[in-house]
Amino acid sequence: MADGSLFVVSAPAGCGKDTILNELFKKTDAAGYAVSATTRAPREGEVDGVHYCFLTRPEFEEKIKSGEVLEYTDYCGNYYGTLRKSVRDVLDSGKDAILKIEVEGAMNIKKQFPEAVLVFILPPSWEILEKRLRDRGTETEDKIIERTRQARAEVAFAKNYDYLIVNDDLSAAVDDLLSILKAERLRRVNNAALLQKFDG
Repeated sequence: MADGSLFVVSAPAGCGKDTILNELFKKTDAAGYAVSATTRAPREGEVDGVHYCFLTRPEFEEKIKSGEVLEYTDYCGNYYGTLRKSVRDVLDSGKDAILKIEVEGAMNIKKQFPEAVLVFILPPSWEILEKRLRDRGTETEDKIIERTRQARAEVAFAKNYDYLIVNDDLSAAVDDLLSILKAERLRRVNNAALLQKFDG
């Protein structure tokens, strides 16, 4: 069986990446979520260690200094980053490790791990993205404008990703992501042991 692979999933705020990943994990146990760390406050219903590892700014900066953070970015006034242990724990279990990180972090991960598979989730349109941000009811008008501006900057990075998914239908988007995971499991480079059985 193929060893676990490292996947990076990115999307602008409001594109539904959290919902897509939550539904994905209901459909497969071959992948695990490498929980990101952040200094932002938890939203209603978010659980520490499940949705994010919620850290204070001094705690986060200490982990950066000690080399425990693979990558990080300062996004809209808060740190977001990937903890080395979070990734290692998932891969050591034989599962695919999925990172949910911003584009800057994704580029940093790709430099450190060229074999990482990058997936970008797009909105159906800018108008729908803005509507989704408003419908969440968690952002001020200034924050919505900031996030929309940030989204345009992030989408410019999509050309650097391996796969693109448009989230105009949740079920289809989840199936698309699941197909990508399955396809990567079948890559020859991920199945060296399989071919060894047929040598000679």
